[in-house]
Amino acid sequence: MSEPDSDAVERYLLALQQNICQELESLEPEARFEQEAWQREAGGGGISRVISEGDVFEKGGVNFSHVFGDALPASATANRPELAGRSFQAMGVSAVFHPRNPYVPSSHVNVRFFIANTPGEKAVWWFGGGYDLTPYYPFEEDCLSWHRAASEACQTFGPGWYPYLKKACDDYFYLPHRQEARGIGGLFFDDFNEWDFKRSFDFTKSIGDSYLGAYKPIISKRKDTAYEDRQRQFQLYRRGRYVEFNLVYDRGTLFGLQSQGRTESILMSLPPLVRWDYNWQPDADSEEARVYEFLEPRDWIECR
Repeated sequence: MSEPDSDAVERYLLALQQNICQELESLEPEARFEQEAWQREAGGGGISRVISEGDVFEKGGVNFSHVFGDALPASATANRPELAGRSFQAMGVSAVFHPRNPYVPSSHVNVRFFIANTPGEKAVWWFGGGYDLTPYYPFEEDCLSWHRAASEACQTFGPGWYPYLKKACDDYFYLPHRQEARGIGGLFFDDFNEWDFKRSFDFTKSIGDSYLGAYKPIISKRKDTAYEDRQRQFQLYRRGRYVEFNLVYDRGTLFGLQSQGRTESILMSLPPLVRWDYNWQPDADSEEARVYEFLEPRDWIECR
């Protein structure tokens, strides 16, 4: 089995952060990413890059972090209790984009790597990540192209990986208290060391590298669609589900807070504006009601 190379992972993650920022910034006439490097008192640090008040992106963030410490936080050992108390390194890139136009979906991508160590024992390492799409007014062709890109990213590694990671994404990005999905899913994997380090890293890179090809065409197609205040208010209402998930269930948020990470960077995923309306329901057969049909998990690759 090839030995883990954390330096190679860090180089890849920094390049991925740069590429995402460069490609999506190119869609903006004037708005640009602001960058801030930060240090974590307990060990490590990161680079946060945020774009705000753009014509296309009301808010977007692409965060790189590389932190280490003497003991893994509880959120990192929930599925691996035998690792509690081990020293660790954790690094990753996490990006979230909240477009201004309600017809452009929000999206999220994350790629991460962990190493847990105990003196005298072999290091335990794993990858995680994936991406998902949160449309407010879904278009079937966009959902199909998103999932086809996700499927193609997994294809080289075996036919079973896309459906496995797609189901894991459907299961993960779900709000039990609402009994609804956050969006139309994509890919999700965690605690991943299925093969040796090189092949596992190649798999992770394939997923990370496919994100822009999945998301950017959707933005370009929908960003100039005309909308009115009704669509804007529904977008803000649906953003509430995004906030609820990230603050109640998201493991990355919990890990960041439990590991004493930088709060501003951890919470950069939250949208700038959001609303909650008591017991609101969409009108039957309305454009707003249609989104709930898309939130039911389905086999997108088989759709025609």
